[in-house]
Amino acid sequence: MTEYSRMAKGKFVSTGGAKVINLPFQPDYVEILNYTAAATPAQNGIPYAIWDANMGQGFAIPQVFNATPVLTYDSIIANGVSTFSAGLALQYGTRIQISGITKASPAVVTTASAHGYASGDVVIFTGLYQSSTTGMPQICDIPFTITKTGATTFTIPWNTNQSSYTALSGSPTGAYVKKVLYPALYAPGATVISAITTGTTTTIDTASAHNFVVGQEVAFRVPSLWGTTELNSLPNNTIPGSPVYGYVIAVTDYNTVVVNVNSTSYTAFNSNPTVSQVPGLSYAQIVAVGDINTGGVQISSGSALYPAPYTTPIGTTQVSTINGPAIQGAFINNTSQGFIIGAGTAVTATSAVLVGAASDVIYWKAYYHDINVV
Repeated sequence: MTEYSRMAKGKFVSTGGAKVINLPFQPDYVEILNYTAAATPAQNGIPYAIWDANMGQGFAIPQVFNATPVLTYDSIIANGVSTFSAGLALQYGTRIQISGITKASPAVVTTASAHGYASGDVVIFTGLYQSSTTGMPQICDIPFTITKTGATTFTIPWNTNQSSYTALSGSPTGAYVKKVLYPALYAPGATVISAITTGTTTTIDTASAHNFVVGQEVAFRVPSLWGTTELNSLPNNTIPGSPVYGYVIAVTDYNTVVVNVNSTSYTAFNSNPTVSQVPGLSYAQIVAVGDINTGGVQISSGSALYPAPYTTPIGTTQVSTINGPAIQGAFINNTSQGFIIGAGTAVTATSAVLVGAASDVIYWKAYYHDINVV
């Protein structure tokens, strides 16, 4: 029977990190062909792998080249292939021990084992104490868009080279990082502010990718601890009860925007809270205003009515939306689903990575079957 079966195929160039494939269904069977590994046989290459839903989430059966090289079969029992439905829950990857974090801007994070992340991934930290009273717990629970610098290193857009932060070293007990698997349940989302530059216009740096576009209406939520509370949308002292909003006038990069707020006389931003202030700490945020993020602008001659929003945090990839006319700003529901090809390694050939090496060309096929007999 094929009445309700689903099939899809595609290809991508591996970054060496887990690859998310968005589909209009959740597959129950996946095939993976690494053309690069197949064309140039070498030890620990995985030219082909399969996954069946009956194996369980995160598993896979790969073919692996041994030292000869001759193909053998192996298994992957973690970070293999898994399916997802992002609208159901905010889900996380496996916790990875933190070896250390530097006092720097941007801060450099070192993990005790290979993290398998790629630039553009979003992560969250927990337990960043060097001692009971020192460390970097101030940045726990903030979603950070990372830049990968090595197999066990990456940077985060935050200045930890300040007096209240103590460098982490020696793999502190309880210090972990975990990947946010589906960070964009809504686009553009609410982002934590990491720095503010005041002036005749105001420059905002964010800890994670903001996905804002020029012309977007934004609001601010800045607790007093962080300074620059004059940006807050409420109260409006001129018109009580009426929020004060700003507009994005320039997008510098994935975590920097300029808004049309004259903040020349505003209080300086403070990203240096103390460890003792961590219990109950809330963060400064910039958020979109309106009802959907099409980036739509006023109708004018020679301009696009609905420019597509950016959906990748590091880069310039855009996608179309089905949203119609609406208020500039705010959120698109991103209840995506599909599957993930992870960066898990084989049980026997421990250097064989399912998603391959950076620049490997990978083809995939995904299926959803009418009948599943077990």
